[in-house]
Amino acid sequence: MNILISHIAVPVLTTLALMFASTQKQVRTIAAGGMTIQLIQSLVLLYLFLQERAGGNDAVVLFKQSFAWYPSLGISFDLGVDGIAVAMILLTSIVIFTGIFASWEVDKLYKEFFISLIVLAAGVYGFFVSLDLFVLFLFFELAVIPMYLLIGIWGSGPKEYAAMKLTLMLMGGSALLVVGILGVYFTSDVEGVRTFNILVLGQHHIPIEMQRIFFPMLFIGFGVIGALFPFHTWSPDGHSSAPTAVSMLHAGVLMKLGGYGCLKVAMFLLPEAAQEMSWIFLILTGISVIYGALATVVQTDLKYINAYSSVSHCGLVLFAILMLNKTASTGAVLQMISHGLMTALFFALIGMLYSRTKTRIITEMGGLMKVLPFLSVCYVIGGLASLGLPGLSGFVAEMTIFVGAFEHEDLFHRVATIVAVSSIVVTAVYILRVVGLLLMGPVRNEGYYNFPKAKWFEKIATVSLIVGILVIGLTPLWLSDMIRDSLGTIVDKLVLK
Repeated sequence: MNILISHIAVPVLTTLALMFASTQKQVRTIAAGGMTIQLIQSLVLLYLFLQERAGGNDAVVLFKQSFAWYPSLGISFDLGVDGIAVAMILLTSIVIFTGIFASWEVDKLYKEFFISLIVLAAGVYGFFVSLDLFVLFLFFELAVIPMYLLIGIWGSGPKEYAAMKLTLMLMGGSALLVVGILGVYFTSDVEGVRTFNILVLGQHHIPIEMQRIFFPMLFIGFGVIGALFPFHTWSPDGHSSAPTAVSMLHAGVLMKLGGYGCLKVAMFLLPEAAQEMSWIFLILTGISVIYGALATVVQTDLKYINAYSSVSHCGLVLFAILMLNKTASTGAVLQMISHGLMTALFFALIGMLYSRTKTRIITEMGGLMKVLPFLSVCYVIGGLASLGLPGLSGFVAEMTIFVGAFEHEDLFHRVATIVAVSSIVVTAVYILRVVGLLLMGPVRNEGYYNFPKAKWFEKIATVSLIVGILVIGLTPLWLSDMIRDSLGTIVDKLVLK
């Protein structure tokens, strides 16, 4: 079996096995076992990919496989991965693996919860391995739809409102994607043959008049899930109401579908329109970066703090992609991975703290470093990664983005870059503020001394994510080189202005 098919098959088989589980212990064991296998085979995929590269295989896309599905319409089940897709698959495997352990104590409809969570993950894997636009869109929808149930049933606060708002806004983005994908499909007619294959479409030139119509649809359609301003408003409400593992997957992986789609679909297939319109979306992403950071400063709810922070950090991803050069785009992918790891760590820790304190308001807590030292140190590490401390993943990603952005010498791009760089200062302000109020100072409540220490499954979740942050921060070249090698076919079509 092709290893890419296996990445889709393992979550599917795990969900089928969960249906026959009868006890909570069985459900936990099957979910953890299935996602452990998934993480192992993602590491194997990374190893095989790097071995192919070391062996001199210079093909951009490896492990390709194709199955005819609807030949008369040019639809095929085409699979393949480049370095970007491999990195995103590994990120997904780490986040879903840790999400299972972060949800270890879910006791409400636990079987249905883990089934929905793993179905969502299956959609994400399918999205990253697909080379056919039609199949890619199907997996995109499979990844989005379970969010409604996961928030609406297992969420907290105004969960029905948050679930409906998230679903409607993402479905609106999906509607734009459908029109954009079909537009690309119908303008790809060569000698009476149409196709949805992304690699084949990339070799055809779509008339600039059509590109001007369909590029905004594809970029905004993917940008909605990537928290593009002003379509970001679903994100804070969705994050705040979602259960812990769903927030981890939502911010850690699902929001990355937006940046990935903007880069590998919108920019790759419609490069001339991307060059013409990049300045418009640069303004919008610049607003996302600054607005998200400033909004975070005034929040007191831990989940809202992380949610608005995610708007800012994901805005940096789209900002870097729109710089239209290889260095900034490499930074964009590194930022997707770095943010995925650290935001999953934050949401996991927020869930663990909430289960003990029964509050997410930072002004109602304090002195947790004295009573929960392990979880507190983990939170500090996540915070330092978020503000870009050297040696952690956030520094590598942001530094690459800003170096690439400064490759432009015109005034507009320089001003936009300076504005985006200023978000680093704001990030430091809200991270240090939260750490000070939450962890430092005297213990606010004497009952805190009775809190249970970090449990074994909590340690597995947090340590796994921290290891990922450290590996990227201390040894980034293997990852950045793998990403950079895969950007050639995309960036070569874009003209540096």
